[in-house]
Amino acid sequence: MAVVSVPKKKRKDDTRLAILFIAPALAGFLVFMIWPTLRGIYLSFTSFNLLTPPEFNGLDNYIRMVQDPVFWNSMVVTVYYVIINIALQTAFALAIAVMMQRLTKRTWLRGVVLTPYLVSNVVAALIFLWILDYQLGLGNRVLELIGMDRIAFLADSAWVIPTIAVINVWRHVGYTALLIFAGLQTIPETMYEAGRMDGASELTMFRRITLPLLRPILALVLIITVVGSFQVFDTVAVTTRGGPVDSSRVLQYYIYDMAFGRFQFGYASAMSVALLLVLIVITFLQYRLTRAEQSDLA
Repeated sequence: MAVVSVPKKKRKDDTRLAILFIAPALAGFLVFMIWPTLRGIYLSFTSFNLLTPPEFNGLDNYIRMVQDPVFWNSMVVTVYYVIINIALQTAFALAIAVMMQRLTKRTWLRGVVLTPYLVSNVVAALIFLWILDYQLGLGNRVLELIGMDRIAFLADSAWVIPTIAVINVWRHVGYTALLIFAGLQTIPETMYEAGRMDGASELTMFRRITLPLLRPILALVLIITVVGSFQVFDTVAVTTRGGPVDSSRVLQYYIYDMAFGRFQFGYASAMSVALLLVLIVITFLQYRLTRAEQSDLA
């Protein structure tokens, strides 16, 4: 008996369609990310004031940066801000995410949590600038009503960085909480059921189940938030402009001041490259130390 072979249907090639969809995003990435980065690296080896063509000066900008006390002060201030911001934002976001997971999963509540993130940084900074004003601010009025002294939140060198960190935590904590909440959805409910059968409390299950299984998501969130925190600018530009006495002059604001305030684009580019290298190193260390590529669920 003869066997009739049925020709296999040729699989449709979607490569061209995929390229068509990817092309706009790729073009934007090349134009607005890759080209400015390469241009900035080139300008970091030049003396450029926008009015005359760039002149190559070798490593002069980097030597100046190493010897610049304002640069190092800006780096210290930025690291101080990052530590406060990350600690507060991660703790509050984790608490909010766990409460949404364990107590309620209502969609409208997630919308409420995300609402501050929909407010732009500039608007949030302006609102808190009014609330925390030493003379007329609602925040200081409340402090007086409960018997406390007024605090110059944005005019005192001891308070300014923690205050800026709290402003940005208020705006970003909802978004961070939703990222963690999405990670919590990947943890099987059977894990918690087994814990309850063994008599484990909610706190014990949080330490022994939630945190270990949430590690890859927490690692991703930390990488995103740390990189974003090092790039803080608009809150400082609106509220303090680096004051008082450089106590809030974060690195991004110093770069902006050098580039657009003093037209020293070569030196500003050198500091931008230094910040890029710092972020690459920090991201690599975070990725390796947190074992972000591994999951305990596997």
